[in-house]
Amino acid sequence: MAQSRTVSGQVKDGATGETLPGVNILEVGTSNGVTTDLDGNYQLSVGEGASLKFSFIGYKEQTIAVNGRSVIDVTLTEDIAQLSEVVVVGYGQIEARDATGAVERISSKEFNGGVIGSPEQLIQGKSAGVQITSASGEPGAGINIRIRGTSSVRNGNNPLFVVDGIPLSGGDVTAGGLDVGSGTSSPRNPLNFLNPNDIESIDILKDASATAIYGARGANGVVLITTKSGKGAKKSISYGASVSWAVPANKFDLLDREQYLSNLTDFGADPEELDFGGDTDWQEAITRTAISNKHDLSYADGYKTGNYRVSLGYENQEGVVENSAMERLNARLNFNQRFLNDKLNFNTQITLSRINDVAPPITNNAGFEGDLLGAAYAANPTLPNNAETQVSGIRNPLAMLKYNLDEAQTDRALINLSLDYDITDYLNFQVNGGFDNSSSVRNQVVSPELLVATTAGKGQAGISSIETSSNLFEALLNFNKKVGDGNLSVLAGYSYQEFDRRGYTLQGIGFQGVSDMDRMVEILDDAGDNIRARISNDYQQFGVDDNRFFVNTLRPTVGTVESPGNFADVPIDGVVEDKFGEVDELQSFFGRVNYNLLDKYLFTATVRADGSSRFGEDNKYGVFPSAAFAWRVSDESFMPDAFTNLKFRLGYGVTGNQEIPHNLYQRRQGYSDIGFNDGGEIIIPGLQTIAFDNPNLKWEETAQTNIGIDFGFINNRLTGTLDFYKKNTTDLLIQVTSAQPAPQPFTWFNLDADVINQGVEFSLNYVLLDNSDLTWDFGFNLSYNDNKVEGYDGSIDTGEISGQGLTNAFAQRITGGQSLFAYYLRDFQGYDENGIATYNDGDFQQFLGKSPIPIYNLGINTSAVYGNWDLSLYLNGQFGHYIYNNTANAFFTAGAYGNGRNVTEDVLTSGEAPINAPDVSTRFLEKGDYLRLQNVALGYTFNIGQDSFIKSLRAYANAQNLFVLTDYSGIDPEVNVNKSLNDVPSLGIDYTSFPRPRTLTVGVNVTF
Repeated sequence: MAQSRTVSGQVKDGATGETLPGVNILEVGTSNGVTTDLDGNYQLSVGEGASLKFSFIGYKEQTIAVNGRSVIDVTLTEDIAQLSEVVVVGYGQIEARDATGAVERISSKEFNGGVIGSPEQLIQGKSAGVQITSASGEPGAGINIRIRGTSSVRNGNNPLFVVDGIPLSGGDVTAGGLDVGSGTSSPRNPLNFLNPNDIESIDILKDASATAIYGARGANGVVLITTKSGKGAKKSISYGASVSWAVPANKFDLLDREQYLSNLTDFGADPEELDFGGDTDWQEAITRTAISNKHDLSYADGYKTGNYRVSLGYENQEGVVENSAMERLNARLNFNQRFLNDKLNFNTQITLSRINDVAPPITNNAGFEGDLLGAAYAANPTLPNNAETQVSGIRNPLAMLKYNLDEAQTDRALINLSLDYDITDYLNFQVNGGFDNSSSVRNQVVSPELLVATTAGKGQAGISSIETSSNLFEALLNFNKKVGDGNLSVLAGYSYQEFDRRGYTLQGIGFQGVSDMDRMVEILDDAGDNIRARISNDYQQFGVDDNRFFVNTLRPTVGTVESPGNFADVPIDGVVEDKFGEVDELQSFFGRVNYNLLDKYLFTATVRADGSSRFGEDNKYGVFPSAAFAWRVSDESFMPDAFTNLKFRLGYGVTGNQEIPHNLYQRRQGYSDIGFNDGGEIIIPGLQTIAFDNPNLKWEETAQTNIGIDFGFINNRLTGTLDFYKKNTTDLLIQVTSAQPAPQPFTWFNLDADVINQGVEFSLNYVLLDNSDLTWDFGFNLSYNDNKVEGYDGSIDTGEISGQGLTNAFAQRITGGQSLFAYYLRDFQGYDENGIATYNDGDFQQFLGKSPIPIYNLGINTSAVYGNWDLSLYLNGQFGHYIYNNTANAFFTAGAYGNGRNVTEDVLTSGEAPINAPDVSTRFLEKGDYLRLQNVALGYTFNIGQDSFIKSLRAYANAQNLFVLTDYSGIDPEVNVNKSLNDVPSLGIDYTSFPRPRTLTVGVNVTF
């Protein structure tokens, strides 16, 4: 009989020294094998002369001869050239080699570092075809993410975000800023509630074959966020701390005192009248060196039947403009427990967060006097550098900071519970429950002490409240079994999700004699309570009861007699309240079939039927199918050994878009202009129609074809992907303002037009060096996208332009034969001998083939490890698009300087006359091409003795936005201010954007 012996040992990570559970150990040439336990230990009986193969995902395999030994301890090293073995897809995960769709995973090791406000910033520039643009440099600002182009006219262009299996609503969870004297502002990013340190990986589903499982919400791609768990951990405590310093990366070259005064005469102004004796750089006065800090603490443990991870996070991120900050507090629990010999599995993920936002008065559409930044650009540099000197007709930026208050508090809870049971070895049943609730209040005040307010000598205050909730129930049945020469996997599921959104805004003007801004908020809140108490409940809630839709507008009369605005012994000249509430429902049935034949031929078919309460009975349900095929050619016998991996993919599918406001297909009525007469009696004019029936309103649909190639050479040291795609979006959902007079203010319908995006994506990664002393890898991704509207003979205007003399001006128009949001401008040719602008083909706007949508997106990454040191560098760029510089249009003209406002140096030599009208034209249109060195990180990992209570220790430094190469004359070319017109969004317009910071971060991560 063959002799045998028992071999035991422990397997560890070569870099960290931590034990590795789940490592596969196989006796070579047999089926005899085991896996390591939670402590990395194993024991296996083998024959004489045996060899053992140790393998684990993400690590290099090792084969070791036993040679008569009974104890073999093994250290595994990471295989950086290895393909990502597993990617997350809708309702499950799959090995990357088996994926038939365009799916890409970015792990936490590849994330961008430094000061990160939201998850999108972690993956900026990391994936081909994924364009990520920050709206501004303000802490917590919104981010636009476009996967394979812009498809929708009105909204819903961002992808669907799914966090640990819960699809988020995508709606705003904080209120936008009310106009309390300087215009309105955008809401904060709804994903800010997630702590970047809690995220394990982000998977991007790009093509329809991958996204169709999400049906009505997958037209613009899907981003799956997976958080960290306690799997593989053993009583591990981790702590990370960092501190950051940030300064504005750029500023305008404005005139100083001497330049300002010495040139005024040439522009028709009197220097003596405009000299107030000071010498102030107002950009310096309102900005600062911002100091931010972040702390993360977590505890994780894995045991025989489960694992858990608990984390706490705190971050205080200051903005480089005074009075701007985001404070974030997070608590998170991930828990997994298995029962009944691992047949029953329970999972829960809980996230609790509080976000405290502080904002300066920076808005999207201030008047010609400007918001804080506009005032700083235009302010007379001879004004003294203090808040007390206020001159009529000139906004003092420091006074605006002192006498403005804008604070918001947002609480959010995201809870996911799932229970699955293995009915048989090949059949599993799963139930998911999700709950997402947020509550936000935003208070804004302008003190009466600010001289230049909307109403002189009177203050303004506003309160905005939004509460949102989403409830999810899902039931899934999974079948996975070998059938014939392949493996068959079938998913069948049902999903129901309810979205509830309600809130109010309360706005008042007056507050004479009140200097305390917090007290002004209290007075306004008391006034609102008093008004509501005087109106019966019958008039506070009305509309379509079945859908719980209501709006309520209260408008107390402004007059000389005692009005309902006179509360708390403080006269408020007017109070306006708008209330809203809405509930939407989404019910879905879906299925997916995967068949892997001979481990080489891969088939996927998906179908989802979605029913939405946002559409009428005739079109309530939409059906979204897809199919895909992949051929792993590298596994064919005729392929040369040089090909480690070669796979062809082909897919087609249809996805939908329902991202429109609530209940637009149905006739709705409401009371408006509820007020009071001089005697204080309630005046209710009665029901008014808000919108008429539109039962034909239906889903917006996107059909997409994808052809892709995945390849790998030299044992996957060189890997890459190449994809060709075409997306065709039809039945575009659009809101158009009705020509007045009309019984309703706007109409919603499906636009008879196509939006076509077609392009190419290419990514390449190469491990340049891989030895014991030095590893060095380099990668880049490049994408091309062409966007065009076809089949539409009408036109829709958007891109509102702000500035003196620019009322009703716009810069963009949507029509057939052009890209979405194409620029529609006068063609500027220069100035005549009198300094008056001249235009090609007359003084009228026209299309000039210029688009705000980038044609090319580029990302470059490289990293190296030498001994204990690690270095990484990342660049990103966008090319082929144009930016409309509304800031220059509004502030940097000869007419502005002639009226005593400051300007940039180029205005003095432009040849423009002070009487020239700054019309919307190509004069202010600039190329938006840029290449940014976004991130450089240097780290050192200390050698820790095995007996130390510290398991690992790493210190690092990270620099963000070190430089940007661009010809754009504005503060920064990565910008997108909301300049919508009639609720149709815009793209690529720059107007007093919050300066983007240059940031240095130092930090330490330690594990015990």
